[in-house]
Amino acid sequence: MIDEHTTPADERFMRLALDEAKLALNHDDVPIGAVVVKDGDVLSSAHNERELRGDPTAHAETLALRRATERAGDWRLEGTTAYVTLEPCSMCAGALVLARVDRLVYGPQDARAGAALSLYNITQDPRLNHQLEVVPGVLEDEGAALLTGFFEGRRHL
Repeated sequence: MIDEHTTPADERFMRLALDEAKLALNHDDVPIGAVVVKDGDVLSSAHNERELRGDPTAHAETLALRRATERAGDWRLEGTTAYVTLEPCSMCAGALVLARVDRLVYGPQDARAGAALSLYNITQDPRLNHQLEVVPGVLEDEGAALLTGFFEGRRHL
């Protein structure tokens, strides 16, 4: 189900994800952030650390999911919402499904790699054993500006 209705809490938690994304700039990673929330409480937050760790799987979403499952004491994250500053890729969308996250809220869509509506729709594929409610476009201008600034800076090097 695609829900285009946002709440004040959605914007508040997305701002936390944007703050987290900015931390990736400290180690020259693409500025993407993720926050996992349950019952209004932040279970975890993370930002991209691929360059920092030299790990292609160290995306903000996978790191936030790992931390959330550690805190929850269970790999099933039912009743949670994931806030991500960019539409998740196929790996991250799959991880969200496998973790049983209930809801995904993200900023801009990613026409090149998005797997929660744009290029693929893994998060809502009825052939899988779990689907997420998806809310796209929350604070998308802020998320897009952060990414654009990062990549423009790299092109001038």
